[in-house]
Amino acid sequence: MNRAVPKLSSLELQFQSTENSKLLAGVHAIALPLVVDETGARVASVKGFERTLEKITGISFENEIEKFGTPLVGKVGELIEILLSGDKTKLQKIFLVGVGTGTPSDLRKVGALLGRKVKGSSTHLLSACSADSESIKAHAVALALATYTWAEKSTPAPETPRFSIMGKFVKEIELAQIEIESVWIARNLIHTPANIATPAWLASQAKMLAKHPDVKVTVKSGEELAEFGGLRAVGNSSRIHSPRFVQVAYAPRGSKNWKHVVLVGKGITFDTGGVSLKRPYDTMMAMKSDMAGAAAILATVVAVSKLAPNVRVTALMMCAENAFSGSAQRPSDVIKHYGGTTVEVINTDAEGRLVLADGLAFADKNLDPDYLIDVATLTGAATLGLGRQYAAMYTRDAKLAKKLHEIGEISGDRVWHMPLVDDYEVALESDIADYNHCR
Repeated sequence: MNRAVPKLSSLELQFQSTENSKLLAGVHAIALPLVVDETGARVASVKGFERTLEKITGISFENEIEKFGTPLVGKVGELIEILLSGDKTKLQKIFLVGVGTGTPSDLRKVGALLGRKVKGSSTHLLSACSADSESIKAHAVALALATYTWAEKSTPAPETPRFSIMGKFVKEIELAQIEIESVWIARNLIHTPANIATPAWLASQAKMLAKHPDVKVTVKSGEELAEFGGLRAVGNSSRIHSPRFVQVAYAPRGSKNWKHVVLVGKGITFDTGGVSLKRPYDTMMAMKSDMAGAAAILATVVAVSKLAPNVRVTALMMCAENAFSGSAQRPSDVIKHYGGTTVEVINTDAEGRLVLADGLAFADKNLDPDYLIDVATLTGAATLGLGRQYAAMYTRDAKLAKKLHEIGEISGDRVWHMPLVDDYEVALESDIADYNHCR
């Protein structure tokens, strides 16, 4: 099964034109910004185009807004849906949608709202909600990603919407398309059931997706993992689906002196909790997604190979199934990680940090990274403090933390800088190993 290429949405380039009738060719719905001044009156931000629409459709925007009845404030998500007869053109709907202050964050929310409006249909939506090059990419990405669906059924696939963006944003839309495709890859991998998405399958997907002349994929398994004590301790609990170490490296010719970013991703294809079995049972239902970190970093390298920045990027996917079996690790076991550090296992359901430790040690010893970042669905405890609105971010690099925070606010993938202080070291002490792993 190959669901790694986005099939449900597409973005077209659509330019402003004085021949506005051509702009509407094949369009079923149009989204216009709803901007309100301090008196509560609507401000038409694309006047010429709106006059053309009124002439073609025979409607008056002022009359339609008056029918709405409720005073407008222009907040993000405020929506007026105008239904058309469609007897003169294929145009069926016009959305007037509040865009707030027009920031990238606001336009991302608007895109998600509009995408959900046409999800599961063959609607071609033209958005004129942003004329700002800083906001248009966030808006375009949200439009498409809001239509995402994963379904492996015998019934026909759902209908697929299409999107056009008004304005000359060629570069921004090209970047948006790369981001959309990459996020779609990660989502497809994450939603694939664990009976299909095994460690070996993830390795095969990496080889298939990273077919780029500047990307090299290396897979280790079996005896090649002898030094990877954490990965083996977790993954050898499943004799059927044995662990894999997958290295996906973007390094074009002549890039030796470029900055090197190494990403380490948790790839637990299913997490029973091992001997420390998850309780209650229903907490196990979502554990096919415990490999989301590995999926995200693989999709990142795929995107980087298309963007071609002057940066080397290596993804280390630590893939294993945390099963309950006679060969599973036990609480009180001591394991030796890559590089020789020993760890006393306290709870086998805290397996993510064990596989990540091998990856981080491997990167430190062999790859000479300028930046070393791990990505993981590591612990439910993070949601107790932050909810599901923020990911917990631990780093002592304040400059990097600030940059990641700013980017996350724009993209909607928000992170919160957590404390990382020496006072915590006492909690890692063990009487029988270098460290215990989850006090």
